[in-house]
This record gives sequence, structure tokens and C-alpha cells, in this order.
Amino acid sequence: MDDEYEKFIRRMNPPRVVIDNESCKNATVIQVDSANKHGILLEVVQVLTDLNLMISKAYICSDGGWFMDVFNVTDKDGNKITDEASLDYIQKSLGPDSCFASSMRRSVGVMSGMDHTAIELIGSDRPGLLSEVSAVLTHLKCNVVNAEVWTHNTRAAAVMQVTDEETGGAIADPERLAMVKRLLCNVLKGTNKSREAKTVVSHGVTHTERRLHQMMFADRDYEGMGESAMEEKERPNVNVTNWHDKDYSVVTIRCKDRPKLLFDIVCTLTDMQYVVFHGNVDAEGPEAYLEYCMRHVDGSPVKSDAERERVIQCLEAAIERRVSEGLKLELCTADRVGLLSDVTRIFRENSLTVSRAEVTTKDGKAVNTFYVRDTSGYPVDPKIIDSIRRTIGQTILQVKGCPEELNQVPHESPTRFLFSGLFKSRSFCNFGLVRSYS
Repeated sequence: MDDEYEKFIRRMNPPRVVIDNESCKNATVIQVDSANKHGILLEVVQVLTDLNLMISKAYICSDGGWFMDVFNVTDKDGNKITDEASLDYIQKSLGPDSCFASSMRRSVGVMSGMDHTAIELIGSDRPGLLSEVSAVLTHLKCNVVNAEVWTHNTRAAAVMQVTDEETGGAIADPERLAMVKRLLCNVLKGTNKSREAKTVVSHGVTHTERRLHQMMFADRDYEGMGESAMEEKERPNVNVTNWHDKDYSVVTIRCKDRPKLLFDIVCTLTDMQYVVFHGNVDAEGPEAYLEYCMRHVDGSPVKSDAERERVIQCLEAAIERRVSEGLKLELCTADRVGLLSDVTRIFRENSLTVSRAEVTTKDGKAVNTFYVRDTSGYPVDPKIIDSIRRTIGQTILQVKGCPEELNQVPHESPTRFLFSGLFKSRSFCNFGLVRSYS
């Protein structure tokens, strides 16, 4: 009945999207008007975030039965949005022809789709964990085609899309899926018996970053945030007070601006069952300021000091999860089964641990981004990075966000440094690094 009523309201009051490239000098202005419902703010922000748009300003109003939001957005280079495909996607996703895809799924585990199997993992973080997980998948003849890995507050979560080495499609055999779950769960447990590790099966469609937030929130990674390794000057400043005259709780956040900040915050507020009625976002400088007037879905503001502290801890965790600690390395090469396992094994053997990773594959090409740290807590030694790049290939593994000299390719051919005896039984073809050097 609720679904039918929602469809009726939608037909009577179809969403309206206005995209304006004229009124603001340095941003595209997107206005979204729609009938209000719980979670609609997250769904709109998710559409903009999936296009990698930067939200510099936002005005939120959803009091009563109507939702009205205005967003100032640019692309990652700070330019207005002029690409027709992106503009059309926004209109179709948020306009009258849209059907806001639910982002509230809570399934955890292994999900079989038409072309891949999605595996969701959570457990205690430790050096070499990604290497061990990917080695198990390689042993089971699973190719990792896409993955995202987050670590935060001693916990690690991952959503990985894998295919069968033989068929190139999803893994359908229940017994094989059971073995994947069992072996990965053993890896995640490690020697820590005090915290649970999870690798379970379910079915459905998932939004990777949405699921990572849900998984870490459910895992209570926000507990013990006072012991966070993030420097005090970089930690977000989060405050929660009650506006008694209006019966709202007012959340204010000051932190360093970064991509997808608004999405991360709104994810957590939605998971905690809070509704944002009014909001203001200003992220035009290096620091972002966000203010929300909100209530719990039961209509009440924050009721106690304990609830207030929990909201603060959870929002701090949401902001910090995506903060990438460590040196950024980008690998680009032909994809193959075992590529992720071999690369992360090289990191582990050189005393580096992966704090965050993004793995993507398109048209047979793997583009992987890793944030690595020294396992002992010291700054990463440039000599180690140089040795790793010589092993894998100077032009294949690039250092991002660091002095250019770290990316300089020596005049001599780097092929003599490849593998350094690590892959004695493997050819260049097997490692997926076939290319010509002059």
C-alpha cells in the first residue's frame, strides 16, 4: 500500500530538475524539486557523486511533504558541467522519468550477477591482508575485475567483483561459493578472536561505496575513535546541539574538504535513521562547513548526551573512512588472473601495507589505485618504492601526488629489473606486462 501511495504522489507531483549553467560564474547549478520521502537526499547526492562531481555549495530544504535542493557542482578539474551525456544522465536519474533506485539494501556477502560475483568482506585489519585475500581468490581461479577496500580504526572492509577464470562470468556452483566464503573467512579471522569476521551469501544489486559505509557502521568501526591515529589538526570538528524552539538537532561540521564528503556524511545520517530537514554546505575553499537541522525518523531530536556522543563518533568515522593515508600508487596494465595477488604480494614483501585500494577493469585493461604505508609506521622509503617500480615496470606503476622525480623513467631499459627473481616460473605474458621498451 505504501508503494502504491508513493507512486500516486509521484504521478501527481513528478520530480523537476533544472540545470543552470548561466547564473553562477564558476559552477553548474542543479535544482531538484520532488515529493519528499525518507532517503531522498542520499539518493540525489549519490547520483551526483557517481558522476564524480564536486559539490561546492548545497542548500537543502525538505520540511513538510516537499523536497527542494540546490547544488553548485563542477567536474574534478573545477569546470562547469557541459558534457551532454552527464547532463542527460542527471535529468533521467532525477527527473520525472526516474525511479530513484533504492540505496538502502543491507545484504552482505556474495551476490551472483549476470557477469560477476560480488564478495563482501569485513574483519580485522593487518599488514598483508589484501595480499592474502587476493592470493586465496587466485588459488580458487577467481579473477578480481573490480574492488574497493577501506581500512579504518583497525577494521578492514572490501567489496570485490570476481569472475570465473574459465567462463569469464559469475560463479554459479554453490559448493565453490561455500569454499570461497570459508577460506576467506579464515583469512579475515587471522589471530584476532575478539572481533568477528564476515563473509556471507545473499543476492541483489549493491552500490559499492554505500555498502562499505553500511558494513563499517554495522561493524561499529566508530567505537574508540578517541584513539584515532589521525593528527588532531586534521580531525573533523563535529558538534551537535538542540534547537529547542524548532525541535531540531543542529549538526555542524568543519573539516578539510575532499571529494564525496557530502555523500559520506549523508550515508551515515541515513543509516542512523535521521532525516535532514534543512541544510547548508559551503566547500568553496580548502575547508568545508556543513550545517544540518535534523530529527530522528520518529520525529524527535537528539534526546541524551549518549546519543549526541554517538552521532559525533559516527560522523567522524564517516569522514575519516575515505581519508587515504599513505603514498598513492597507480598501476595500469593489461588485466589477467592473479594480477592483484602478485602486485600486493610485492608490496607485502617490501614491508608495505595497503590502507585503501580501488581496482577497476575495463576493456581488458586494469587500472588499480593503492594507498600504501610502511608496516612499521615510518614514512615510506623512496628507495623501496623505486625498487618496487623497477620490479613491476616504471611506466606501469606510477607514484601520484609526489615529486616528479619519483616517476622518472631511467634511460636504460627497465625490463632487466622485472620480477627480480620473484616469478621464476612466469613469463612477461603471464604477468600481463607485455610492452616494448626503447
